[in-house]
Amino acid sequence: MQTVDAVIVERLRSDVALINQIAHYIISAGGKRIRPRLVLLFARALGFEGPERFTLAAIVEFIHTATLLHDDVVDESSLRRGRQTANALFGNAASVLVGDFLYSRAFQMMVSVNRMRVLDVLANATNVIAEGEVLQLMNMHDPDLAIEDYLRVIRYKTAKLFEASARLGAVLAEADAVTEERCADYGRSLGTAFQLVDDLLDYQGDTQELGKNVGDDLREGKPTLPLLIAMARGTEKERLLIRHAIEHGEVERLPDIVQIVHRTGALEATREAARAQAEQARASLEALPDSEARKSLLEFCFRSVDRTF
Repeated sequence: MQTVDAVIVERLRSDVALINQIAHYIISAGGKRIRPRLVLLFARALGFEGPERFTLAAIVEFIHTATLLHDDVVDESSLRRGRQTANALFGNAASVLVGDFLYSRAFQMMVSVNRMRVLDVLANATNVIAEGEVLQLMNMHDPDLAIEDYLRVIRYKTAKLFEASARLGAVLAEADAVTEERCADYGRSLGTAFQLVDDLLDYQGDTQELGKNVGDDLREGKPTLPLLIAMARGTEKERLLIRHAIEHGEVERLPDIVQIVHRTGALEATREAARAQAEQARASLEALPDSEARKSLLEFCFRSVDRTF
């Protein structure tokens, strides 16, 4: 990861000062760096040690960072990773445009790897992620959202880049088609588990520990799984309260809604759904030979579900 960070710093450079300032601000905020780690771990687990793995790891982090910049503008977020968001600090226009720069820089780097399959995987992933963003926008303030439609947004918006990151490790190692798909399955399942836990932490976490404002999902009118389950299990009065809060982004009622999602067992049900996804990810690893990299990937399965931030 130190090598990946060096690639990131090198390829962030621009002759435009504001691009350097914003890009370094958002990248230096840190984060879990799970997606680039997946590239490295799957490449290593399948026996690939070439330098291209560092480039691809940096690429997926650039794509992820670009989506964060755009997300925070769309969601009007003010806090991420414990710091002001770039849009809060530099303005919406600059954040969107620097996000575009990161996307285009990522594609420049893809070309340098000179593998058509890499381009295919990443071009498809970025397109699906954009579709997921639009789907989520369409679902805002809709308390009647079906759970399957909610999960579809997760698969598109979050899990797709996890899937692509895992798949890229297999592509670099020139794994057979079956093994590549198993790697992709792992990424998709892990990414889904990761997002499910993110969604429950919005009603269980702590702003300082999470590094973002608790209740942001409710403020944005996002009908996430904890709310959908709580509405299905709650009383008529509780159901109407949650419906109204989703429709109007009524964060003032957050304490009441937190009580409801706890009382109805909606948080534990959401974590159980995440555990099921993590178990699918674990099962996908049976296609890989035993190694330290495989053990690290197994650890991700458990940590993705039990984390508190």
